[in-house]
Amino acid sequence: MRKKIFLILFIAGLAIILAFIVFLIFFSTKNSQESFKQNQVCFKEHCFLVELATNDLERARGLMFRASLAADQGMLFIFDSPGEYPFWMKNTQIPLDIIWLDEDQKVVFISADTAPCDETNCPSINPQKSAKYVLELNGGAAQRIGLAVGDKLSFLLPDYFAK
Repeated sequence: MRKKIFLILFIAGLAIILAFIVFLIFFSTKNSQESFKQNQVCFKEHCFLVELATNDLERARGLMFRASLAADQGMLFIFDSPGEYPFWMKNTQIPLDIIWLDEDQKVVFISADTAPCDETNCPSINPQKSAKYVLELNGGAAQRIGLAVGDKLSFLLPDYFAK
């Protein structure tokens, strides 16, 4: 009889733990997706939904290992202060436009259609311009929307400013 009670309590405990894990996964994914939809970078009438990279770990990972990126999506890297920030395409699987922006959200440099690295050659791209933000979009997006050095972008980043 004791074995049956123990087995029932054990299974009930496992079910509660499993339900808790599913709950955490569902709500963390839902919140992540909702915040992703709120963060936008716009140039004229062209807006991109962006993931934010605001700390060293997020900035180091960037868009690595992504097999694709929707045409209206990208990643915005936000640095604590203006500086020179070189980027590279290590472990990146898709060509990207890498766009450096100053503290006024003005484009200071564009590395257009930057190809992924191969295993033996992965140079960094350093525009030698001071930037506070770096925007990564699908390769060719900057040309498609007519974005050029000197243009100003606008940000809608409620998640970042809510911190």
